[in-house]
Amino acid sequence: MAQLSDLPCDGDGVCMVCKHKPAEAEILTCKTCIAPWHISCLTTRPQTLADAANWACPDCSDLSAVVAKPPVSSGGLVDKIRAIESDVSLTDREKAKRRQELLSGATDSDKEKDAEKEMNARGAGGVLGIFGDKFNCSICMQLLDRPVSTPCGHNFCLKCFQKWIGQQRKKTCAICRKLIPPKMAREPRINSAIVMAIRMAKASQPEHSVGPTKMYHFIHNQDRPDKAFTTERAKKTGKANACSGKIFVTIPSDFFGPITAEYDPTRNLGVMVGETWEDRMECRQWGAHFPHVAGIGGQSTHGSQSVALSGGYEDDEDHGEWFLYTGSGGRDLTGNKRTNKKQSFDQTFKSSNEALRLSCREGYPVRVVRSHKEKRSSYAPQEGVRYDGVYRIEKCWRKPGQQGFLVCRYLFVRCDNDPAPWTTDDQGDRPRPLPCIPELKKATDLTERKKVPAWDYNEEQGRWTWTRPQPPSKRTPGDSDNEKKSKKKQKGRTGKASIKGKLLKEFSCLICRKVMVMPLTTPCAHNFCKACLEGAFAGQAHVKERKSGGRTLRAKKNVMKCPSCPNDISDFLQNPQVNRELMNVIETLQNQMEEESSKAKEAEDGVDVQSVNSSDNASSESTNTDMQEDGDSMNEQSDSAAEDKENCDVNAEIQKVDKSDTPPNGTKARRVTKRKKPCNDGAAKAGRPKRTCVGKAGAN
Repeated sequence: MAQLSDLPCDGDGVCMVCKHKPAEAEILTCKTCIAPWHISCLTTRPQTLADAANWACPDCSDLSAVVAKPPVSSGGLVDKIRAIESDVSLTDREKAKRRQELLSGATDSDKEKDAEKEMNARGAGGVLGIFGDKFNCSICMQLLDRPVSTPCGHNFCLKCFQKWIGQQRKKTCAICRKLIPPKMAREPRINSAIVMAIRMAKASQPEHSVGPTKMYHFIHNQDRPDKAFTTERAKKTGKANACSGKIFVTIPSDFFGPITAEYDPTRNLGVMVGETWEDRMECRQWGAHFPHVAGIGGQSTHGSQSVALSGGYEDDEDHGEWFLYTGSGGRDLTGNKRTNKKQSFDQTFKSSNEALRLSCREGYPVRVVRSHKEKRSSYAPQEGVRYDGVYRIEKCWRKPGQQGFLVCRYLFVRCDNDPAPWTTDDQGDRPRPLPCIPELKKATDLTERKKVPAWDYNEEQGRWTWTRPQPPSKRTPGDSDNEKKSKKKQKGRTGKASIKGKLLKEFSCLICRKVMVMPLTTPCAHNFCKACLEGAFAGQAHVKERKSGGRTLRAKKNVMKCPSCPNDISDFLQNPQVNRELMNVIETLQNQMEEESSKAKEAEDGVDVQSVNSSDNASSESTNTDMQEDGDSMNEQSDSAAEDKENCDVNAEIQKVDKSDTPPNGTKARRVTKRKKPCNDGAAKAGRPKRTCVGKAGAN
């Protein structure tokens, strides 16, 4: 660098040192940069004309200030990179992260701080730490709040996205600068899958898990008031959030047939035909019909106990002693819709409909209550809910309803011992012929009872009674539905799956219902696998060519509706981009679950190996003990055998002596038999079968 006094002339030819404009004869030009310099103001001037011709200015010739950088030794760096690449235990992503840390010059203390920060972010469960970097908004750099996913596969907070779009003329992505569809720029949709995943991850944090457990409010039947009541937790006034009052009868909720006096400890009357209550909640307290919203009470594997006629379906026909009842289902009740008059799909014999069909096959009595809401019936009460006795289902079938979809139909015929509330008779029902049903000509899936009904008329007694034992209850009278639900919830909490498995379930494709592979997020905020979404529109062109009368008309764009909503996603399908952030989260969760399962399996294998080793040691010890005992017994046997041999030798010598002295009169045989006793006793001691020692004298 030039000194402070060595400065060239400026663009106007004025010397920057003396502030005067020198003459051309006093100007010296640098051969390198061709900058003009004032000769009089230079500290070192050329001595000769040759030096002036080859003169270089101080800026081009003064290299003293240039600091030579020490040579970088790449040997250690290359060796470290090669060691990272040769490590088989690392994934490609981990190798790239190690290389980046190595090239950035991160120290061990920095790594420890990052690891500690990551562990603090993860907490005990380690789930929120997975989302830390992958689900951060690229604008505010915080965890996503009300996440919005662009068609190019990037995620932003809703407020950040709207602020970014409002500041731009061209609606482009904040990361890749790709154009965002105008409709999405106007009305961005929140990605509900990411919302649920972040919510579940936050719920698994220690500050959420530690603390008082959630209490489920349960009130025993004897502690309940006589009427339906609302608690402090009720959100709405009236009986919209009311709790059931005390159950006055002692029957379980799956009890069949009329409720007699033995089940009514309060009044000792039972539930009488024609008894009326203010609403369905009060009707529930007397057991006539337990569900306070559903029209069918029953179980698909046990049968139906009661139904309510409240004008729910326009296909119902009420003729008093018999009526045609329409099953449940076929209506879209998703979201917060409790009622919907429109039929959107066919009814099937499942759940409550199957319970009614089972009662039809078995001939069970079904309690019937009529509500004042049934405006088309002449037999409905003026106010409240009325119990009208028991009916029997004679037939059931399916037929097209008034809205065009198939509905399940049931023929109910009254079979009660008490007269109906609308008749002047003082006697109950008698068996009557079945009515003629014209719609049976177009019926499908017809079911008729082929065996003796469980509830039938007894001619001898002159009344309706059970022909076989009453179906046993699967519930106890004191075991209410709320208590069962609380038990199920507690059981579900104890046996629930891991939080990571639940998170993976949230990242499921809306077509194949499996964990997404190469996830795509549509502009309408629905998530699919790339293969599933492209396969749903396989063979469909984006543009449809039109011709008329031999002339080619303007091409028409094909409308491709999202599989989950009616929005058009044809522009998105031309070049769908994978949501990489979502894919990285899914892969990380899957890898961690595999590691946990492998560790658990190794731990189980270790326990099994330890038990096998202990059993082997025990068996080896027992084997050694057995071998030692066998050796001792063998020694005893050898000793006893030696004794036997000595005794046999002695006997033989005695026999030799006696042979010469004793005449052949039988005495020799007696002496021989007396001498044999020690041999047999020795064999008995050794545990061997007795044998007879025959000496030389015995050969004769």
